[in-house]
Amino acid sequence: MNILMEACIFAPMNRIRTVVFQVGKLLLFWLAIFHIGRCFFSIHNWGKFSTISFSEWFMAFIYSFRLDLATAALLSILPLFLLASYLYNSSNILWKTFKIVLFLEVIMVVLINAGEINAYPEWNHKLTTRVFTHLMHPDEVVRTADYSMTIWFFIYALLELVVAFFLLKKLFVNNKEVGFEKWYVNGISSLSTFAVFGFTFLILGRGGVQPIPINIDAAYYSKNYVANDLSVNSTYFFAKSLMLYSKSELGGQFPRVNEKEAKITFDDFYHYEIKHSNYIFTEQRPNFVFLIMESWTANAISSITGEPGATPYFDALTKEGLLFTQLYSTGGTSEIGNSSIFSGYPALPEISISMQPDKHRKLPSFNQSLKQWNYSSHYLFSGDLKYGNIGGYFVDHGFDVVEDENDFPAGLQRGKLNYYDEDLYELLLKKIRKIKGPFLYGAFTGSTHSPYDYPDRQTKKWQGAEPEFMSSLFYADKCLFDFLKKSKKEKWYKNTIFIIVADHGHASAKLQDPNLTGYFHVPLLIFGEPLKAQYRGKKINHLGSQADIVRTLLYQLGGDYEKYHWSKDLLNPNSPQFALHTINRGFGWISPKGNFSFNMDANSFPDNTFDATQLKKERKRCHAYMSLIYNEYTKF
Repeated sequence: MNILMEACIFAPMNRIRTVVFQVGKLLLFWLAIFHIGRCFFSIHNWGKFSTISFSEWFMAFIYSFRLDLATAALLSILPLFLLASYLYNSSNILWKTFKIVLFLEVIMVVLINAGEINAYPEWNHKLTTRVFTHLMHPDEVVRTADYSMTIWFFIYALLELVVAFFLLKKLFVNNKEVGFEKWYVNGISSLSTFAVFGFTFLILGRGGVQPIPINIDAAYYSKNYVANDLSVNSTYFFAKSLMLYSKSELGGQFPRVNEKEAKITFDDFYHYEIKHSNYIFTEQRPNFVFLIMESWTANAISSITGEPGATPYFDALTKEGLLFTQLYSTGGTSEIGNSSIFSGYPALPEISISMQPDKHRKLPSFNQSLKQWNYSSHYLFSGDLKYGNIGGYFVDHGFDVVEDENDFPAGLQRGKLNYYDEDLYELLLKKIRKIKGPFLYGAFTGSTHSPYDYPDRQTKKWQGAEPEFMSSLFYADKCLFDFLKKSKKEKWYKNTIFIIVADHGHASAKLQDPNLTGYFHVPLLIFGEPLKAQYRGKKINHLGSQADIVRTLLYQLGGDYEKYHWSKDLLNPNSPQFALHTINRGFGWISPKGNFSFNMDANSFPDNTFDATQLKKERKRCHAYMSLIYNEYTKF
């Protein structure tokens, strides 16, 4: 007891104050770093805040406090341990270790901030573990980002590090008078400091003593998603994403339903007459050319929205083709879009099946189904197919030829990420001429992907929101039209069906929020000479997703469509109308009665048009559907 009194009661007050001040300065240091990151984010992305007032923007720095404090406390636990150890032994080594550890944590935070600042204009959401998919191929990261993005990344990172180093030097000065003289007094002081403040930091880290820990929604305050993204602590958000990404039991990320109950719900919902007489082709075995249009969003297409858009040539083509106006992408990345289109496989949150060969090889694919009729299969991309293991997916599924940028002719002018769309189409024409017999050819465009490389890029044809992307659409649209115009002169054209569909949606002049269902609205146009006259210029409003394309086509061919059990026939008036899609850290569900999207981190609905009763019913269907897909996924 005397020892405890000597250490805790009779210790000089200035030493106690020094310890408290050092601990307090740890929290203040982190709060300052977080706000500096917000300032840089705001400067770089100021155009994103054009729809909100200055006061609403400023409120992000206030509403962010709780989540910032929680993050600061968690980041301070390890430095606190070293600071407490310094009470026991006031050595220069311990003090330097304390500052080194603190600065290493700063580097981690700064890299997250700088990455998010530069990725946000394209991704429209905070930095998540999606970045790991890109970092697996660093050359792809460098090429996807234009030079200014790379430069700004290093500028922001360097500026934040300089400011952090300055604060670190000013706030934390070695005070050799902190320690006591007797070892047992020093020991008790050290343990007491770490125990008291460590426990306090853990409580702060969970946001308090309430039953449910703090989450990202604690920083939400606005109806504007960009303002909320600014308010939410980037380090906390990324760490939460990493925790979910690292879970071995991925199914724990989203609501699960007992398999028996899920089957009852799903079977009742999915029971319908499969046979129908809506046959749209004049030819029994047409060739197929899939044109996978990078990032083409339906929100930029006038023939779908009825509003001014950036694809006048596509709009003209719809008068000769069959347009599906209510199609949605299953996810937000290219590899997910491709596997959904060719394998009829829906997307699940945080799962990219093409990245898992042991699982995606269990899926059927359209080209494999066409083999029974001796179709050859080919795929051509103007960039690098390593991304998302897209190339590996097609090779594993038996495509006869899989080619990318490495197979383009030497000497062609190209963009930073890929060859221009016009050159992709020109090469495609040359390659198709050499094919004998029925064929399936997939071609994946790239000029509408950041950094939006195309000739005469300086000529901006769009003056509204998302001008870079919208202007690139004008270029890609003309390239598509020219390709089809040239194709009409080819011998193979008369027996060829073109499937024109986007890999995923994109921010457009009309809609930028990637949490909203409308963000995933994409075009699907079936075009070509074998399309029956009564279907040309017709619009189909049947609601579905990319995963429904393969079954729709196989029914027309009389193929084995039943193995694509997650896919449904968009031309069957009896088939249920729904679409499942993923959002960043969540999922969404669409039916003819409305839609919702659900964020797993915030445990909230960024988008919901259902009333309470209908929402309950639709969530039940959605959860049953997801559970059944996941159960199959785990058995692969």
